[in-house]
Amino acid sequence: MKTKPPRDNKLPDFEKSLTELEALVAKLEQGDVPLEEALKTFERGVALTRQCQTALRTAQQKVEVLLARNGDETIEAFASDDEEEEDDDDTAGR
Repeated sequence: MKTKPPRDNKLPDFEKSLTELEALVAKLEQGDVPLEEALKTFERGVALTRQCQTALRTAQQKVEVLLARNGDETIEAFASDDEEEEDDDDTAGR
């Protein structure tokens, strides 16, 4: 039976990092954290933010490679919910 070899250089899981970051933000927003602890918490938050940004960049690069392999190199930005509602309003009057 084959097992996957452990990855020592694997980046931390994006979702776990994001969850921890959200918890740190909530803790700091309460405002009752001593200064030294707040600074350490903030420092950890900055590190987590960088990890999340790296994970997102890596994911974006993978998507771009996959699109290029399929011959579809057009990358379009996602429309926000507000933009979609405006588009719906424009077509409703037609």
